[in-house]
Amino acid sequence: MFTFDTSLKKIKHEVLKQIVLLSINDNLNTKEIFNIHKFIVDKDTPAYRCCIFKERAIVNQRAKLAAGYMPIGDEYSDLIDIKNNEQIMYVIEAACDRCPIDKYTVTEACRGCITHKCKEVCPANAMMTVGGKSYINQELCKECGLCKKICPYNAISEVRRPCKTSCPTGALKVDEITRRAIINEEDCIQCGACMTACPFGAISDKSLVAPVSKKLYQKKHKMIAIVAPSISGQMGNNVSIGQIKSSLKAIGFSDVFEASCGADMVTMHEAKEFVERMESGQNYMTNSCCPGFFSYIEKKFPTEVSHISNTVSPMIAMGRAIKNETPDAKIVFIGPCTAKKAEAKRPDVAGVIDYVLTFEELCAILDAFNTNPENCSEETLEDGSTLGRGFGMAGGLTAAIENYVSTENINIEFKPVKVSGSTEIKKALNMAKINKLQGNFIEGMMCNGGCINGAGVFSDPMTTKGTFIKEGKSSSIKNVSDNKTNKLMGKVSLDR
Repeated sequence: MFTFDTSLKKIKHEVLKQIVLLSINDNLNTKEIFNIHKFIVDKDTPAYRCCIFKERAIVNQRAKLAAGYMPIGDEYSDLIDIKNNEQIMYVIEAACDRCPIDKYTVTEACRGCITHKCKEVCPANAMMTVGGKSYINQELCKECGLCKKICPYNAISEVRRPCKTSCPTGALKVDEITRRAIINEEDCIQCGACMTACPFGAISDKSLVAPVSKKLYQKKHKMIAIVAPSISGQMGNNVSIGQIKSSLKAIGFSDVFEASCGADMVTMHEAKEFVERMESGQNYMTNSCCPGFFSYIEKKFPTEVSHISNTVSPMIAMGRAIKNETPDAKIVFIGPCTAKKAEAKRPDVAGVIDYVLTFEELCAILDAFNTNPENCSEETLEDGSTLGRGFGMAGGLTAAIENYVSTENINIEFKPVKVSGSTEIKKALNMAKINKLQGNFIEGMMCNGGCINGAGVFSDPMTTKGTFIKEGKSSSIKNVSDNKTNKLMGKVSLDR
């Protein structure tokens, strides 16, 4: 039914699928969780790791996390419930390859030259000569990189842990004894960059597939889905968003809405807020729809928190609108973002969204329910504008606000600075902090390229980008806002 870009994607999918099957059969117990490896890696020879026992241990720990338990140990007594934990990202200990800690090492390319510039430039006296060639004393090395820069033969190698390098806040640490990766929860913004970066799949997100799938199967609750627009192309370029809506209703959702309608609501509200802030003398404002970006400012640029928009995200806007009409419904947001799982628990918006699933998790549920979107009928899903759908791509929010400002003839200068990825974001915020920002509005997306490159996507964004904005009701937010969006805005608060 589904194709996989990598073996890691397939393993994760199969584990999630087995958790769903156990859940809907009311068989999610300790014994069955520890037997999941039998469906995935129990073969005569190992396919991915050194031995079959290592593969079993990894699958068992991954299954525990997927079921809502701490991913450690191989005994029943190790089942530590983390369903109510605020933390979303966890290290799967058995899967961590304990990458080398030494950042700089001398390679065979060293010629043992006479000048020994690497030795002369080292401020810590860590560079030595052994057997006529350079050698780094790792106990003294300060990892400044000067030796690498000055070596004429490029003989000094720089090795970085992918997870640690990718983390925008420095939350990834290395245990000095076990050499395994560990997450400093106080610094973690739940963006999932480490999960995407680790080539061994040693970091994963806490999942809620078990309670969601069980409720869908039992049909005791009214379940409503809000899907992020970036779901287009996730299940194949030939599967329309209308077919995805049909497949969601086939597995038990009573209704499906696209978050683009919430994005239209956010556009109008945030544009008005921007005008008010500029008129009051504030020099710039940032968006608030990306929870990773929001948390990054809170943790790394606390002096700039007052510049964050007070407007809620499209997910929360749409959730409030649905809850207003159907207060007893259970709302499930489905998107590409792991940080949305943390956003749903923020005190200022808590209780609006009941569950958050990633696209990966949705595909596992569909597979377990034996529902193929390609075989589903076409249903209409036209909740918002094309520009509202564009929120999922870097620059999409800016384009929507620009469109609204121009159509409403708002007489104020709008100078956006569009950044995505931690490097660009850090630079922009540093410039804003010293009052040298070349604009008055920062659109920040923590994932490079925006939500289409989120940590929880099922398909590679290079293959889905082309289908992302094909479907939309109107290119102008005003055309949509004249009816549906304005009616919703009049009934719910869009302030945090």
